[in-house]
Amino acid sequence: MQTKWIDDLLAVAETKNFSRAAEIRCITQSALSRRIKSLEEWVGVELVDRGTYPVQLTKAGRTFCDQGRDALATFMELRSALRKGDRMPGRSIQVVAGHTLSMTFVPKWFVEFQRRNGYFNARVLAANVHDAVIALAEGNCDLMIGYSHPQVPIFLDPDKFVGLRLGTDALIPVSAPDASGKPLFELPGSPDQPIPYLAYTATSFLGRVVDIIHRIATKQSHLKRFYEADMAMHLMRMAREGYGITWMPESAVEEEIAGGKLVRAGGNEWSAELEIWSFKSISNTNQTMLELWKSLEKDVR
Repeated sequence: MQTKWIDDLLAVAETKNFSRAAEIRCITQSALSRRIKSLEEWVGVELVDRGTYPVQLTKAGRTFCDQGRDALATFMELRSALRKGDRMPGRSIQVVAGHTLSMTFVPKWFVEFQRRNGYFNARVLAANVHDAVIALAEGNCDLMIGYSHPQVPIFLDPDKFVGLRLGTDALIPVSAPDASGKPLFELPGSPDQPIPYLAYTATSFLGRVVDIIHRIATKQSHLKRFYEADMAMHLMRMAREGYGITWMPESAVEEEIAGGKLVRAGGNEWSAELEIWSFKSISNTNQTMLELWKSLEKDVR
């Protein structure tokens, strides 16, 4: 049994709706249903009456929630106490950031922020957006930093989490240059010569944003997908070697473009603006985190 299954059931009990509970838990509805079913198999009885609308818990489900809530609180307090001994010494926070942001935005941001607001220790872990959201939701970090887009927003329960917009970036198409410095591959391509496409995996955040770019584009692109990866830096290296076109956060390719190793492979119509957001739990009691957040609120005003 996994403790997150208890949170899943509590979300269903609170919302009486699988779809809304899945949003709160930052997972898909099908994943939530599977996890509730796994919890029922572990307990050995049905906990949710799926024949009612709105969704209701069975008598066993209500009993499990009442006692499971207290048990989960005890486990969380124990975990918090144990983790205090595993934190970095002194004033410190634990951060989970998107893979690309952990290598580009976060280091520069920390240096500048500490220069103006005082030094603190930070442990930064890289993750995809989905895993970063889960880490924050499950209390595995003090601060989450990730990309967001109006059509691919980060869903977090506003009663439990608060967010601040730290800045913006752009998702742009890039290619290696030819001998004259022009793009080796340039959008939109043509039906008889489709552009080799270095793509993000379908479920990745940046991959979903690229799909939106294509949907709203005024021209038809002609791409031949032949390579996929879920990490932007991997695709960047492939593009730099001349294997095809890909989309990259502009901050991640500034040096490559300045050095002539990569060039933009299309106009602004093939780009999208990204927002950089930070989130924390409202219940976070880490004094260093609270001081950091107060300074961030002043910065974004």
